[in-house]
Amino acid sequence: MCLTPDMPICKPSALKAQLARNQTILGLDLGTKTIGLALSDVGYMIASPLKTIARRKFSQDMAELSDIIQKHNVGALVLGLPVQMDGSEGPRAQATRSFAAEVLKRIDLPIAFWDERLSSSAVERMLTDEADLSRKRRAEVVDKAAAAYILQGALEIMRNHPQD
Repeated sequence: MCLTPDMPICKPSALKAQLARNQTILGLDLGTKTIGLALSDVGYMIASPLKTIARRKFSQDMAELSDIIQKHNVGALVLGLPVQMDGSEGPRAQATRSFAAEVLKRIDLPIAFWDERLSSSAVERMLTDEADLSRKRRAEVVDKAAAAYILQGALEIMRNHPQD
């Protein structure tokens, strides 16, 4: 269930009920310099890395996100929430929540947060060990791969714990 109609922050398990037929979900890994993006399929089974955008002014970031949202028929967003290892929320988590609040002022889509602890390191390890990518190539793909990792976690919860 989403919290309030005017601030549609949902649990990941409640997102599917908010979506119209054939909509996708956009996953975001917010960094200070880049935003990694991943996209779900319309069956909400698979998250695929989409692209990485360079952060600029919020209005420019939002314009690019709005284009992507329209192009890919996005019905919801999942934002990685950088919770600290002890479970507390520090400045980066607060910045992510502020980003979400600003997004909600401009678009009417439900948003879910996903605890992204260790997502970048897990992706980095996978890209090094399994994909055997060079450091330069890893730097090019890590943000969108982390966004896919975040989104895939939320998709698993949607599938296995609907409406928790």
